[in-house]
Amino acid sequence: QVQLVESGGGLVQAGGSLRLSCARSGRTFSSAAMGWFRQAPGEERVFVASINWRGGMTDYADSVKGRFTISRDNAKNTVYLQMNSLKPEDTAVYSCAARLELGIARRINDYYYWGQGTQVTVSS
Repeated sequence: QVQLVESGGGLVQAGGSLRLSCARSGRTFSSAAMGWFRQAPGEERVFVASINWRGGMTDYADSVKGRFTISRDNAKNTVYLQMNSLKPEDTAVYSCAARLELGIARRINDYYYWGQGTQVTVSS
C-alpha cells in the first residue's frame, strides 16, 4: 500500500514563498511519476505540476509556470513543490499524487495514489 503525506502548507503574504513536501511510503518511489494538484473552495481540483520518474522532465500549468518548481529526491522518497511569488489566487488545498507509470501527466485520472492535502493560504 502506498501512502502520500504532504507538509509545508500555511499562511503567507502575497509575494512570499512556501515549499511543500510529499513523503511517499510503500511501493518503489523512483519508478513512478508524481504530480501536484490544487483545489480552491468551490472549485474543481486542477493540475499544478508533474515530474517524471527520474526528475528530468517536468510540466506546469500555465498559471504557475515561472513561479513554481517541482522536484524530487528519490533517495528520500520525497517530491517537492517550491512556490515563489505567491498570489491570493494560489490559495487552495494542495495534494500530491503518484502515477503507476514513469511519465508526466496532467489528468487526474492518470494518477493512482493521492495524499490528503495541505492548505495554502495567500493573503493580499
